[in-house]
Amino acid sequence: FFTVYGPWGRPDMALFLFTRKILAGEPIDVFNYGRHRRDFTYIDDIVEGVIRVLDRVPEPDPAWSGDAPDTAGSKAPYRLYNIGNHQTVELTRYIEVLERCLGKSAEKNLLPLQPGDVPDTYADVEDLVRDVGYRPATSVETGIARFVDWYRDYYKA
Repeated sequence: FFTVYGPWGRPDMALFLFTRKILAGEPIDVFNYGRHRRDFTYIDDIVEGVIRVLDRVPEPDPAWSGDAPDTAGSKAPYRLYNIGNHQTVELTRYIEVLERCLGKSAEKNLLPLQPGDVPDTYADVEDLVRDVGYRPATSVETGIARFVDWYRDYYKA
């Protein structure tokens, strides 16, 4: 899965942290000066991808050879898929959308890239499109708005 967000998500992920801090008037730490690009994927799109894959068990390939392995096949009846949004969004845009949804601007601590972090992630979902017709449908604008509505209701914020 690629950068999953939405209601009931991990509270240590950016959307939860940023939302809580922005509403509290606290500064947020923005690493890589906000230039990260992530394949933010709304939880409903992840669930849709999982459900589609569950209904399609792959067949083993009897011609598969470990001497010249083809990663698209196997002797075992399984298949690995990336499930994501299939497009990247810069962190600064993600924060701007959150600010609009909250109706409040963030105070940002712009910081360098953390050691071990990567500047970009991207889910290639072409295999899912081909095999099960998966197409993520939730834009960042829609997903963040849904999250903010849920957050305000759940936390009475």
